[in-house]
Amino acid sequence: MKIIASIECRMTSTRLPGKVLMNALDNMSMLEVMIKRVKNSKLIDGIVLATTTNKDDDSIVELAKRLDVDFFRGSENDVLSRVVEAHKSVGTDIIVELTGDCPLIDPLLIDQCVEVFLDNKYDYVSNNYKRTFPDGSDVQVFSLKVLEEADNATLDPLDREHVSKYLYENKKYSIYTVEAKDEYYWPTLAVTLDEKEDYELIKDIFNYFDNIDFSTLDYIEYLKNNMYLVEINAHVSRKGLN
Repeated sequence: MKIIASIECRMTSTRLPGKVLMNALDNMSMLEVMIKRVKNSKLIDGIVLATTTNKDDDSIVELAKRLDVDFFRGSENDVLSRVVEAHKSVGTDIIVELTGDCPLIDPLLIDQCVEVFLDNKYDYVSNNYKRTFPDGSDVQVFSLKVLEEADNATLDPLDREHVSKYLYENKKYSIYTVEAKDEYYWPTLAVTLDEKEDYELIKDIFNYFDNIDFSTLDYIEYLKNNMYLVEINAHVSRKGLN
């Protein structure tokens, strides 16, 4: 079974244009750091960037080529079809769906969700269907076969925009949420890159550790010892699942 992580990414974000290529640390962009963190997963076999045909996203393609990761260019608005076609292009069996606004994604959490999926018979496994981990830790796992079913079953614009919405809202599929325990539990914390204030907080975290290999627990401990930092983006409103 070929397990591939897709990262949905584009330069034309409405709230923070160009965010995925903003600097994280040592001339590395947020997306480059995310790719390198995802590569530390022990269970995924590869990464495909699911970007768009817009010329603005040429820079994302150049990054993919430089880092030797696969990419696919598809519709900007029909993200569901873009992700399906991206995974078909690389022969995926099991999809690990990630989004480019999660540069602090933890490979340990990726592997945790993949293990639950592999060890059970759920159609959909995530750690964000019920929010217990910090926002920005989001991992969703399902088969390409199931996502193709969704792609063929719905024309709802919201389903087309939010890749897995049809799966977790359709009662025909069995879903499971991996919930945070102990120190991991911080559902109100947001380290997802949506607004300028999010960038300020995430950049501070990278600057503090001065490397890209720290864990979720590492940055949770840092922020709990410096709670004033959490106020930087506390007012930002968030969207739901992807």
